[in-house]
Amino acid sequence: MKKTLMILSAVALLAACSGKPAFDPATVADATAEQVTRVEPLSWWTGMKMPLQLLVQGENISEYDVAIEGGAGVSVEKVNKADSPNYLFVDVKIAANAQPGTYYIVFSKDGQSFKYPYEIASRREGSAERTSFTTADMIYLIMPDRFANGDPSNDSVEGMPDKADRSKPFGRHGGDIQGIIDHLDYISELGATAIWCTPLIEDNLEKTTYHGYACTDYYHIDGRFGDNDLFKTYVEKAHEKDLKIIMDIVPNHAGSGHWWMADVPFKDWYHVFDTYTGSNIVFSTNMDPNASKKDLYIQESGWFDTSMVDMNLDNPFMLKYFQQWAIWWIEWADLDGFRVDTYPYNEKDPMSEWCAAVMNEYPNFNIVGECWTASIPQLAYWQGGNANKDGFDSHLPSIMDFPLHDAMRAGLVEDNPGWGQGILRIYDILSHDFVYHDLSKMLIFPGNHDTERIADALGKNPNRVKIAMTLMATMRGIPQIFAGDEIMMVSDNLQYPSDHGGLRVDFPGGWPGDEIDLFTAEGRAAQTHNTDGLKVPQGQAADLYDYVSHLFQWRKTKDVIHNGKTLHFMTRDNTYGFFRYDDDDVVFVYVNNSNEPKNVPWTYYKEISEGLAGGVNVVTGEPCDVSDATVVGPQSVLVVEYKR
Repeated sequence: MKKTLMILSAVALLAACSGKPAFDPATVADATAEQVTRVEPLSWWTGMKMPLQLLVQGENISEYDVAIEGGAGVSVEKVNKADSPNYLFVDVKIAANAQPGTYYIVFSKDGQSFKYPYEIASRREGSAERTSFTTADMIYLIMPDRFANGDPSNDSVEGMPDKADRSKPFGRHGGDIQGIIDHLDYISELGATAIWCTPLIEDNLEKTTYHGYACTDYYHIDGRFGDNDLFKTYVEKAHEKDLKIIMDIVPNHAGSGHWWMADVPFKDWYHVFDTYTGSNIVFSTNMDPNASKKDLYIQESGWFDTSMVDMNLDNPFMLKYFQQWAIWWIEWADLDGFRVDTYPYNEKDPMSEWCAAVMNEYPNFNIVGECWTASIPQLAYWQGGNANKDGFDSHLPSIMDFPLHDAMRAGLVEDNPGWGQGILRIYDILSHDFVYHDLSKMLIFPGNHDTERIADALGKNPNRVKIAMTLMATMRGIPQIFAGDEIMMVSDNLQYPSDHGGLRVDFPGGWPGDEIDLFTAEGRAAQTHNTDGLKVPQGQAADLYDYVSHLFQWRKTKDVIHNGKTLHFMTRDNTYGFFRYDDDDVVFVYVNNSNEPKNVPWTYYKEISEGLAGGVNVVTGEPCDVSDATVVGPQSVLVVEYKR
């Protein structure tokens, strides 16, 4: 109260000094819902680098003059009209000495005025310098609808046609934000330090909305997940447990049912074709010097899906909208990172500007882009700072390592010592690390919500799943695990894998009435059947969870893993030995991917192994001095740490 009085006094003093009478909100009528339908961003802050441009929607709002009242230091710089008379884009100047508080956007015409309140708040202390996810983190990927139902009352929401029905693989199942909050301890105990959820903002189409990738309102959480306030609570509670929050965002496309589709601001707000035209999905056209302009246009401008409208980032107002939208969520919700869906499908130069704007506001922020390609040079092209021949710089810090993902899934199921087969697939991928600008910002993962479950890919073999998880815990880059892979969840229906519904199974125990709860140690110990209904050895989930948890809890404090160098050795017997090292520590990893026991060729590694002694087995905690006599069993892995 005292602070508010001081601000009001300051505003009154400034007004008096300027000779302008203080604005009295009571003298101007409030805007009706028809006069001002929406103003976005929903709020803003003092001290921001990004200039504020308000999208204002209302019936014939372009006919009105616009001013901002309520204090000194905040004013209208420019009013931009759109093609539709129902929009204005208002450039707002916020001076360095502007005070936080409630301001009023005043619309006037023919002697009549109405006002709309707008909040300009103070920034959190240190907000601009916030840290983000790094190699020190392990990211836990959650598809909220399939994780846990913490609030059954919001499973179906009035006005949202896609209702909950767990019997439908492509329907909504009822998982929500409260379900994630309820299981933060499970995530933390696993060793995760960050959470990436597939989109939580509104996706209000008629069907297949559970995944959230067809947004219909960029500034509001989907009512079936919760609301904006609950999302902020989720971030706060996660931070209390030292869990960072990464938001999944989609600037490339919006849902066909987005509110602006009924009346777009500009004719080129999105890409319009005479008939439906999907993207050719060949994003190599972006860097191909021989590509036709037609192919490039279809790649960037074609729709991702019949229900996913391709937005036009070449429109400067659209680009500014998405820049501010991203910054608003970071600042308002206190986010720790972004994952950007279908990154190369955006117009690449505007998207580079988008990244640069976010990074300018938050220099230590991390953004990882989904650049789905098996080609290493094509992937490297999209990482910011890469020495691209055409001079292009995406300003995108991190990229998802799909080539490594592919090699791991193909190589770990092969018992073939031939060149380019088995574990050598992984060696070969890593031998191309010279093409990447920053290896520390490679996101590595054995699977995600768009790919076959790692357990399915590895033949439902728990030993090979352990190998995959060990590699995630010890290799260069930022590891990410898809929820349920740590307990070897499998798909319940692979008949239509391209539609993903059968891959995205519900987490057992996440719904009231579930027969078994794999969120608990007791449930995992009692498990006798997997998510496909088939029998497994009792307690398989417990064994896997404990193994993964132990590794990633250990990893949390190991700078040699976070920032150390890699030295690896080629073999032809389907084994793989590599070292992570720095001036103080050495971690040795030996993978026996074959079906036979193998002796570790310790002498072969003498350029780094010579003189190492006093090793400790990371998994068992027992002393372990590796030698040529050390035997590693089939489909097994050995991890040993040394102090130099």
